[in-house]
Amino acid sequence: MFGHILPLFTRDTGVSVRVVALGTGQALDVGRRGDADVVFVHDRAAEERFVREGFGGPRRHVMYNDFVIAGPASDPAGVRGGRDAAEALKRIAAAGAPFVSRGDRSGTHAAELRLWEAAGVDLAAGRGRWYREVGQGMGPALNTAAAMNAYVLTDRGTWLAFRNRQDLGIAMEGDQRLFNQYGVMAVNPERHPHVKAADARRFVEWLVSRAGQEAIAGYKINGEQLFFPNADRSEPPAS
Repeated sequence: MFGHILPLFTRDTGVSVRVVALGTGQALDVGRRGDADVVFVHDRAAEERFVREGFGGPRRHVMYNDFVIAGPASDPAGVRGGRDAAEALKRIAAAGAPFVSRGDRSGTHAAELRLWEAAGVDLAAGRGRWYREVGQGMGPALNTAAAMNAYVLTDRGTWLAFRNRQDLGIAMEGDQRLFNQYGVMAVNPERHPHVKAADARRFVEWLVSRAGQEAIAGYKINGEQLFFPNADRSEPPAS
């Protein structure tokens, strides 16, 4: 997506952006150290903690998509067609069917762990057997799942862009708990006076402006929109 929207931002503002792609946990740690000017992530509770600790903010909604559970065509856990993500994970665990986790403190990993908790599954019993953590990003996790013919939780945008699917397909989608909100925050210059605070604010304000929101909506793969702008959305804080 950044390859699509950043040239438009630079055209509009004259400000160039260098992207360092990391999982949410790592990205927020980089922000805490003052090694970034802006963090653009997707773990609402972690983002709000970042703001409460005084490292950045205010947090702004930018866009959303959703997560899906991909899995083998044979569907050994019998989850295909269901609409309850926690029930799907419970069935995967009960069947001992292979599941690949990013295991990297990313927003996707955090969402996955919340779903396992909702399912009442103790992952300690599955580690080293049917549950495998790769400690890497979404692309490597999907490649591992494809090679193992395993289930995996992925954001829909990465899934649509992923080509090495082999026998994998979407096994489960549509649960409200699979909603995936993205937020953006400028790093606090009072904590880190060296950050480019003015440029960071311009980037945040552009993302949530009409121009930025239209740029996000215009990003498509094979005609399918990957992200849906919602900077005007208001909702209570994450629990």
